[in-house]
Amino acid sequence: MDKHVLAYSIYLTVTLLITVFVGRTLFRNGRVFLRDIFHGNLELAEAVDKLLLVGYYLVNMGYAVYAMIVNVNINDNRQLMEVLSQKVGVIVLILGAMHFFNMFIFFKLRKREQYGL
Repeated sequence: MDKHVLAYSIYLTVTLLITVFVGRTLFRNGRVFLRDIFHGNLELAEAVDKLLLVGYYLVNMGYAVYAMIVNVNINDNRQLMEVLSQKVGVIVLILGAMHFFNMFIFFKLRKREQYGL
């Protein structure tokens, strides 16, 4: 198998698995914050949580596919691992940044609701 095709296959598999795992974790744990923000309105909190999850998947999976291209020749397994570590590392950093951004938004909304800011 061509090393580029192998790199693409591994990259997509790993990034999509990480994206789904993080998305499910955020979805399950985000409900608590959303219920509080929406004053216990469970139906509204769950609807917003689902919409956030869809947006999260669209942005992250879209970027992962967009960033899939490899512009270097991969001649051996060492180069394959280096390319994959860079590609997957960028995706993980982006997921982490998005997570902190979401937490910032949740805490801002919660603070606004608690103190009427």
